[in-house]
Amino acid sequence: MDLAAYIRDIPDFPKEGIVFKDITPLLADAEALRYAVDQLAEFAVGKKVDLILGAEARGFILGATLAYTLGAGFIPARKPGKLPYNTVGAEYELEYGTDTLEIHEDAIAPGTRVMVHDDLLATGGTAKAKCDLVEKMGGEVVGVSFVVELAFLGGREKLEGYDVKSLIQYDSE
Repeated sequence: MDLAAYIRDIPDFPKEGIVFKDITPLLADAEALRYAVDQLAEFAVGKKVDLILGAEARGFILGATLAYTLGAGFIPARKPGKLPYNTVGAEYELEYGTDTLEIHEDAIAPGTRVMVHDDLLATGGTAKAKCDLVEKMGGEVVGVSFVVELAFLGGREKLEGYDVKSLIQYDSE
C-alpha cells in the first residue's frame, strides 16, 4: 500500500515556508491505518517490547494503538506541567530555542524494553530527547519508529546507534 498517498501537504503551517505533513487522512482511512499499524508492529517483532513511549500529540495516536497491538504498555511524553504526577524531563534543541518533554518518574523501571514512537522524524531532536529519557531511567531503547521521515533534514543522524524505522521517507520538501 502506498501510504504516502494518504499524507496531505499543508503549505505554510505552522509558519511560512514550512510544508506540514498531515497524517490525519491516513488515520481516517481504516485500511491505511491498519496497514501502518501492522507495518510498525512488524518492525517490533523479536524486540520483546515492554512499553511504547509516544510524544504528544500525534505520537499518542499510533503509539497507543501499537502498544495495544503488541500487548505492551504505553507511556505518554508531554510538555512540562501537563502530567499530574512527579516527572523527569529531557531538554532538546529547536531551530529557535529549546523545549522539554517529561514522563512520570515511575514510568520506566530499569531494564524495561522500550520502543520510542512518533508520527514524524524531522531534525531528530524530539526523538533523541525521548531516547535520552528512557535511558536516564535505566530502560533500553529497542527501536525508534515513525510514520513519516523528512530525510532531507538529517534527523536519523541524531539517532545513530538506534534501530530506526520510518514507513514513508521524503528526500525533499
